Amino acid sequence: MKTIDVFRSKIVIFIIQIAILSLLIYIFNYRFVLNLQLYPPTSDTTEDQIAIIEFLAAYLMYEDLTDAFFIYICWSLISIIPTIIYDDYIKAFKMNLITFLFLNFFFYIFLYRHVNYYFRENFSIIFTKTYITGIIITILSIEISLILKKFRKPKSEEELEDLQIITNKIRTKCPNCGTEFNSIPQFCYNCNTRIIKDTEKNVRIE
Repeated sequence: MKTIDVFRSKIVIFIIQIAILSLLIYIFNYRFVLNLQLYPPTSDTTEDQIAIIEFLAAYLMYEDLTDAFFIYICWSLISIIPTIIYDDYIKAFKMNLITFLFLNFFFYIFLYRHVNYYFRENFSIIFTKTYITGIIITILSIEISLILKKFRKPKSEEELEDLQIITNKIRTKCPNCGTEFNSIPQFCYNCNTRIIKDTEKNVRIE
């Protein structure tokens, strides 16, 4: 498997996105306090599960405009990664959506199962915030991909250029009569001169 194929793997991109997102949250010491102590957890809820909920909330939730700006900037940065790797904005959007929905899925599930009162009373707020973040990711994925597309050559043009380079490498001209060939023949079909191509890509007659 080629290195670029491995690098383009969704799992690898997902891990990179989560790693960068986690690093940004850690560096800026961002936390979102859910105030779960105001809502009674289910009987089997442990402190570790509460910690997981608050951990996941830091990736998605915000309290004020400053927090919202931080979350949007973080997701904007990691949404650039697939748009750079993929030429197709649809693939980039799908990759960003996978990462976003993955975190949302576990956040919603843990919140619903272990702090159901909080989930039911704040569902509309939680959903609105995550929905807005999702819209921003969608817009960024499309916009950045379209911008990069303007600076990238279409694959068809790149393939034509590569083909032209290969053609130029194998193009031969008979030193005796000047007949041109798109190959490296042993004899000129026009004057029947034996053509020898040396290691320095020069042709001579024999």
